[in-house]
Amino acid sequence: MASKPTIAFDIEVVAPEWEELDEATRGYLLDRAHDEEERRNAKEKLALMLGLGRIVTIGMWRVETGTGAVLVEGERGAGWQPWHGGPEGTKIFTGGEKDLLIEFWATVARCGTLVSYSGRTFDGPVLMVRSSIHAVVPSRQIMGSRYRWDEHCDLMDVLGFQGAVRDRFRLDYWCRRYGLESPKSKLDGSQVGRYYREGRLIEIAEYCLQDTRATAALYNKVYPVMIEPFDAGF
Repeated sequence: MASKPTIAFDIEVVAPEWEELDEATRGYLLDRAHDEEERRNAKEKLALMLGLGRIVTIGMWRVETGTGAVLVEGERGAGWQPWHGGPEGTKIFTGGEKDLLIEFWATVARCGTLVSYSGRTFDGPVLMVRSSIHAVVPSRQIMGSRYRWDEHCDLMDVLGFQGAVRDRFRLDYWCRRYGLESPKSKLDGSQVGRYYREGRLIEIAEYCLQDTRATAALYNKVYPVMIEPFDAGF
């Protein structure tokens, strides 16, 4: 029997406009701030606040075959379609946030290890919370023990030795250390909201997929030395 595929994943989120939030939520977020700078940050970083950031793109990259797939907010289509603007063999799926979540969980239910970079601190919690908001039941536990890497391997945890190393570095930093193509482009996470408002969803999808591809490449470098010899963890 063939082994289950290993899939690297990444998400991109957008925030609601400050004025769209109810008065109680706005007041609560401002009350948590200690000074004017924190009050400004509360308004500028809504996408990073758990429960507020809405998922607009989920990228997936199959480690063994080097093929990608991306789920993007848009009109509900006829399932998966070839993405002619993406890397060869890439597929695309469009729909609302709930549609994307349903399809994501259906896809990862059939895979083995999920691989991320900072997926335990951001992507995983967001996927779980947004799924619960839409009453979408996950197909697997994506936030299990951080010391087990067979279900969900967060490379930030691996390269940070589960918090033993004080400094944390970006994915781009580690790609350069291992001689891998950097996922860095003209777009970064801080610009996703602006690109979304400008209707540039395909560019967001491309950016998201670049990160999953880089995450998969980094996993291939790290796995034989830092993961495989220790089975599920240190």
